[in-house]
Parts: sequence; C-alpha cells; structure tokens
Amino acid sequence: MAPTSRQAREARRVAAMDRLMTSRPQLLLFVDGSNIPCMAATESTMLALGTPAPAFRLADFNGKVSSLEDFAAARGLVVAFICNHCPYVKHMRNEFARFARDYQAQGISVVAICSNDTSAYPQDGPEGMAEEARSAGYTFPYLLDATQSVARAYDAACTPDLYLFDAQRKLVYRGQFDDSRPGRGTPTGKDLRAACDALLSGAGVPAPQKPSLGCNIKWKS
Repeated sequence: MAPTSRQAREARRVAAMDRLMTSRPQLLLFVDGSNIPCMAATESTMLALGTPAPAFRLADFNGKVSSLEDFAAARGLVVAFICNHCPYVKHMRNEFARFARDYQAQGISVVAICSNDTSAYPQDGPEGMAEEARSAGYTFPYLLDATQSVARAYDAACTPDLYLFDAQRKLVYRGQFDDSRPGRGTPTGKDLRAACDALLSGAGVPAPQKPSLGCNIKWKS
C-alpha cells in the first residue's frame, strides 16, 4: 500500500531529524512528560562578527519581493529567521513585533525570513505566514526562503535566529532575543535591544553574546 501524504511527511521529518542529530549538537526537550523528545532545541552557530550581510532577494506571502538593497538607507538591519509553528518563536513573537516597531521608528530596519521546508511543514507556507504576520502585528517584511539558500548563506540553524548588521552591513550582534524560554520567563528582547541601543549610540555592542536557542530549521531532504 502506498504511503499517505501524512506518512510521507512524517518520514521526511524523521529523516531530517536523524540527519540533524548526527551533524549538530542539540538539547532534546521532553515537554509532555513522556520519554519521547517533542522538539529538538538547537543553538545558533554564532556567525563571525564583522561578516558582511549576505545578499537576498525573496518574496513575501503576497509575492512582494524584498532584497538586501532595499534597506540601504537604514542605520541598522535586523535579519530574523523565524517560522509559524515553533514554540520558541510563539513565545517571543509579540514582544519581537513590539521590538520591531520601537526600533523601526529609530531607523533600524527589520526583515524576517522563513526557511523551513514547507512541503513537510505546510503550516509554515505563505498562507500560514500571512496569518502569523496579521495576528502578531508584524510591521516588517516576512519573506519565504523556498530554496533555503539564504538560510545557508547566513549559517542559520534555528528559529529564532537573530542577526544585527550596522550601517555598513557588517555583523555586530548575533544571538538570543533574551534569556527567557518557553515556560520560563517573560520575553523582553533585552539582549537584542541592548545591541540596537549600542549601535544607535555609536558605542560598542555588548559582549559576550549568547547564542539563540530554538527549533532547528526544517531542512529539505
């Protein structure tokens, strides 16, 4: 008997998890009281500071295209790899939307990118992205990286994975939004806000920088 589409998606999910488990250290979170890991918590790779922002040209859920060059006049640029279903993103999405409004008003642009495999995770596709942007109140482009090439260029690993580039588009911060996690603490964006404040004031961005932690990006088979 041929596998159903649901069975095929699950097989792809398991295969992707197996590949990830052999390629990158992870923490497995047991969130339902069972001995079955419900989600893999992956740290960001901490791309080298000073790295130039990799170029991108991607469409949002309505087909509107945005590119790195569109933000050339911004005093800084936050690039956030997120998705719709990840508990770590759900935990911080409202505060992230507030953060974006606060710093867009000060000249820092924000763009979010979903790089998950939407064949295996259709809830992360354009329809789900549109609903997520509406319900969370996103005021920035939310783009689909269908080929996953942009995520690879940024060495993104998890959702959320956050990057702050200065006016010359050199990386000055990468890491966590703040110390809170699902079920632990209230999101404030303390770490990313401190980095943005330092950038705007001309001061050095605070160190050390702590990795973000979230669901692994769902890579294609």
